[in-house]
Amino acid sequence: MSTTPDRPVPGLALSTALLLTTAPLMWAGNAVVGRLVHTLVAPVALNFLRWLLAFALLAPLAWRVLRPGSSLWPHWRRYALLGLLGIGSYNALQYMALQTSTPLNVTLVGAGVPIWMLAIGALFFGAPVSRRQAVGALASVAGVLMVLSRGSWQELLALRLVPGDLYMLAATLAWALYSWLLVRTDRPADIRADWAGFLLAQMLFGLMWSGAFAGVEWSLGVRRFEWGWTLAAALAFIAIGPAIVAYRCWGLGVQRAGPVMGGFFINLTPLFAAVLSAAFLGEVPRLYHAGAFVLIVGGIVVS
Repeated sequence: MSTTPDRPVPGLALSTALLLTTAPLMWAGNAVVGRLVHTLVAPVALNFLRWLLAFALLAPLAWRVLRPGSSLWPHWRRYALLGLLGIGSYNALQYMALQTSTPLNVTLVGAGVPIWMLAIGALFFGAPVSRRQAVGALASVAGVLMVLSRGSWQELLALRLVPGDLYMLAATLAWALYSWLLVRTDRPADIRADWAGFLLAQMLFGLMWSGAFAGVEWSLGVRRFEWGWTLAAALAFIAIGPAIVAYRCWGLGVQRAGPVMGGFFINLTPLFAAVLSAAFLGEVPRLYHAGAFVLIVGGIVVS
């Protein structure tokens, strides 16, 4: 994989912006669906089933990367790490968060990605933080806080985090590190131009991690599973949309614009979650959502 610039690009192409917008839209849908089925299936098991189905759907397009002679195997450690962070940990932690928190709260905590992107880039990858990036991050976070406070700073001061919010904080840290490693991982020659192969390589190891975590969950007595059309439809959506489509869009968008710029687009997720929650969970958006949208998009433009 070619190295992506650490500083913001001079101009963001419309196609790149669409890629980086599609992923948050899919992930907002993932949060809403995860909340809808949280009483039907255990969270880590849901993550494992999601990626198992996604693997089965993608394998016909990229099965060659799994052959014994593939150049994947000499580099298996880096793909095992990507699979742990991006597939095994992030999604399992998000589904665990949705057991006790709402989709809007979960996506709002996740919208702290720009700050973690800047911090991890500066601490571990030597990426400088420009003044424009700092201002853009602050504007985006202000938009997040506006939604979190429902337009009232008094309510923000009285806010109490639930365990799900802490799970999502851990997920956000994992995702920020995953995104930096994504652009700093050199692909072997036969995977370089094959997006499906690159994603399938991560899924292979991610399935191993998520399967192991699901086994631990089962051994702890969390064995909730109620099969039906609702769960089947949910699995189909999260395996195709938030998994294959979103990861493809995110990977390509981050390669073009860099992980820091991608982090700003993550802040669109809570706004999409608010709209989808209104449609499927009966939560009607308010005026402060519009104000938050202005701040979040403004942060993206400034950066």
